[in-house]
Amino acid sequence: MSGTTVDPEDAKIVTLARSARARNSASEGAAVRDETGRTYVASTVDLPSLRLTALQTAVAMAVAGGARGLEAAAVVGKAEAVAEADREAVRDLGGAGTPIHLAGPDGKIAATVEV
Repeated sequence: MSGTTVDPEDAKIVTLARSARARNSASEGAAVRDETGRTYVASTVDLPSLRLTALQTAVAMAVAGGARGLEAAAVVGKAEAVAEADREAVRDLGGAGTPIHLAGPDGKIAATVEV
């Protein structure tokens, strides 16, 4: 993925996020892994009455699916940084220290930040 070694489970959520982005022709795709290893995948929601980033949507799907925590998150798109709203959503469910992998459209991880 990048010059650093990435855990295979983290590589998987980057791949899932990239697939969601491509499948929906969305500006972003995201995936999160909960405390049990389940994954939740989403893309950007951009409706007249509702706007959520892909990562906010993935976190909401995890909550709706019964997740009690997050191990990791990934977002794929053209952004050069993880938005504060995304960090807050991951922090709310995952707690401090949860990593968010930021990757470009090619799936290469550009940065990993901890919330």
